[in-house]
Amino acid sequence: MWIADEWREYELIDAGDGERLERWGAYILIRPDPQAVWRKDGGNKLWHCPHARYHRSAAGGGQWEFLKPMPDDWELAQGAYRFKVKPMGFKHMGLFPEQLVNWRWSDRLLRKRGGEVRVLNLFAYTGGATVAAAAAGAFVCHVDAAKGMVQHARENAALSGLGGAGIRYIVDDCMKFVARELRRGSKYDAIILDPPSYGRGPGGEVWKIESALYAFAESCAALLSDRPLFMLLNAYTTGLSAETMRNVLGMTAGKKFGGETRAAEIGIPMRNGYTLPCGASARWEISV
Repeated sequence: MWIADEWREYELIDAGDGERLERWGAYILIRPDPQAVWRKDGGNKLWHCPHARYHRSAAGGGQWEFLKPMPDDWELAQGAYRFKVKPMGFKHMGLFPEQLVNWRWSDRLLRKRGGEVRVLNLFAYTGGATVAAAAAGAFVCHVDAAKGMVQHARENAALSGLGGAGIRYIVDDCMKFVARELRRGSKYDAIILDPPSYGRGPGGEVWKIESALYAFAESCAALLSDRPLFMLLNAYTTGLSAETMRNVLGMTAGKKFGGETRAAEIGIPMRNGYTLPCGASARWEISV
């Protein structure tokens, strides 16, 4: 397992009974998590006095309950990275802390390669991976179908001192964007794929990861330049194992260029020494 254990302003304090207890800067939050099937630490008083708690609805979705005064949003720092976080719909905070393990990995590869590296970040959300890649000196094309998330990504880049960096922001359906880039003959040295399990594009386009992923990964591999660096694939659905994801990248980018493909669960450590699984990642890379 690849563990995001370097955070200073974020902490997973405990998890259990289908929930996680977290510290986001100065604020304690409780959010649902289906992976936390064990019992929580009932002796931890923080379970009983959070700033906010997200309650799921039996009809789907849910809502936040705010129990103590707190701002609408605030800044979370990790090294040179700065992110705006806030309680959002569907229990999200605008940031996936477990992805720090992948930001560190991409940072190492990008800095080792040096020069101008073109990175395509698809399903890019609020731009955590975009900030990490741009901070390492890459030119990043950031694509997401949600206009609000792209604006959030711009704010994160500005907070990180990257407002004037080489980042191109695109609001578009990722599958349509990749198809157009193929027709244009565009090329990228590295590609990040962070697809949802299920979603719809701006025009109602349906994305279902199990049926769409392999063909889409093939199309993305065709966008890689003749000096490719890496492809990264993330998935949060339990329907895709790490080995399945490794096969997808190995049979697409790996088949075309060689290199090495690895995959593992990713997770966040808790105070009790155990780790909460938070999905899986597959990494394909060429030695630099």
